Amino acid sequence: MRYKVNLKKTDEGYSIWCPGLPGCWSQGETEKKALENIKDAIQSYLETVDQLSKGTRSRYIEVG
Repeated sequence: MRYKVNLKKTDEGYSIWCPGLPGCWSQGETEKKALENIKDAIQSYLETVDQLSKGTRSRYIEVG
């Protein structure tokens, strides 16, 4: 899967977030580290969504 992420240079390094996943953000001292960290954040976000959705009737759709 591919997700669009936004980066912002800060005094401490880089802030990074995924606009398609509200509340999914991370940071890193370098751009490379921030990109590595957001991968973990996205994975954790999606795992949490799956856990919260258990027992709920769901469907998958293809977009595009």
